[in-house]
Amino acid sequence: MTDPNPQPAKIGAAEKQSLIDSLQAFLPTASVLHREEELRPYECDALSAYRQLPLIAVLPETVKQVQRILRLCSARKVPVVARGAGTGLSGGALPLANGVLLSLAKFNRILDLDPVNRVARVQPGVRNLAISQAAAPHALYYAPDPSSQIACSIGGNVAENSGGVHCLKYGLTVHNILKLEIVTIDGELVTIGADALDSPGYDLLALMTGSEGMLGVIVEVTVKLLPQPESARVILAAFDDIEKAGSAVACIIGAGIIPAGLEMMDKAAICATEDFVHANYPTDAEAMLLCEVDGTSAEVTEQIARVEDVLNSCGATEIRRSNNEQERAVFWSGRKAAFPAMGRISPDYYCMDGTIPRRRLGEVLARIEQLSQEYGLRIANVFHAGDGNLHPLILYDANKPGELERTEELGGKICQLCVEVGGTITGEHGVGVEKIDQMCIQFDKSELTQFHAVKHAFDPDGLLNPGKAVPTLHRCAEFGAMHVHGGKLPHADLPRF
Repeated sequence: MTDPNPQPAKIGAAEKQSLIDSLQAFLPTASVLHREEELRPYECDALSAYRQLPLIAVLPETVKQVQRILRLCSARKVPVVARGAGTGLSGGALPLANGVLLSLAKFNRILDLDPVNRVARVQPGVRNLAISQAAAPHALYYAPDPSSQIACSIGGNVAENSGGVHCLKYGLTVHNILKLEIVTIDGELVTIGADALDSPGYDLLALMTGSEGMLGVIVEVTVKLLPQPESARVILAAFDDIEKAGSAVACIIGAGIIPAGLEMMDKAAICATEDFVHANYPTDAEAMLLCEVDGTSAEVTEQIARVEDVLNSCGATEIRRSNNEQERAVFWSGRKAAFPAMGRISPDYYCMDGTIPRRRLGEVLARIEQLSQEYGLRIANVFHAGDGNLHPLILYDANKPGELERTEELGGKICQLCVEVGGTITGEHGVGVEKIDQMCIQFDKSELTQFHAVKHAFDPDGLLNPGKAVPTLHRCAEFGAMHVHGGKLPHADLPRF
């Protein structure tokens, strides 16, 4: 198969006006944005290092409007990038200069909440946290809880297969949804999955989850709800050596304990978040673990004691327990605020996202520290230690010439390291434009060819979010040559801030 997704030709002023007129024929004028000042808020997602104004941005309110938008763009061969809340960290919602940015912000209603069957039907623009808030009166909640859950939308969570603090025990987004309604590029409304726990045929629900807007536009999600646990408590453990903390993670899992959450922060992250949140974190520690167990009161009491025994045997220098819900919330407050806390100690930060086998944790952290020294860039480590999902935060200053490029190269080396130890280049943030070149390391030519075949089946003209997630074979050949002989990375020509 030849490389798909050639970039459509540049759209001229007359063609742009014709497209605006056609969109305004069925959308309110205020829902079709085309002036520079109107488009500026949509120029990037949370990976703000890359910015690009879209040709046009549209804000539909109904499924029929979404269908008409996609039919129009398909007929005119205009690319479309779907956007949720814009909290993505891999550039997955980066617009195209010759394309339409389709915002789902107005799809923000919870359509139905069924406490008996423990499900909820929601529109894609509903905030992650809003689902749990709506379910709370029924003693239910939605388990996946990304750190951005106060703002991120469920449609984006599905597109990136987001996780969060509690994904170790309760799984990622793919494990917590039952059904999707999507609109294909030719405007067809398709149901994927079912209200039952399983449906016949190929597992298209898993295929669509994490597809980064390349296969269809999500317009409705049916999520699973779980009973709120009777009890939940957190242990905070400090260590004087980061490798000891990494070993403790493996020992907890090895003891047959599956915590609800198991998070790790290094000294740089501890100090930054403590200055920001004042959660009384041990700033003299080299590393810190947060381990939460939940279940019945008896289960929690027994497991907390077992976790403490493991932590003591692994060399913890200090151990604290949360004694009530307020203390539990305080323990988690710093971890949830770790990313914004970095803004107080660095002009910019680049948030990486890779996953490794837990047994290699100490080794990888040591190598990341070596890379930090080699590139002269500070790195703060915050991650979901229980499932090996790393989030190294590379601190840099975009105002210094060449520092962003050096940061990107360092990030690429971290992704490559994850693959070398048997892991993967992403755990929950997706690939987007950020890690598209590292896909060439993760997958070989035959695997990428199959990815392109799936894309072609859903989107023959390559109009849905082109240039994201799956690199062309030509791009990988270029990357391979540059990787061997040096020079700029292929994505260094993306529009930057």
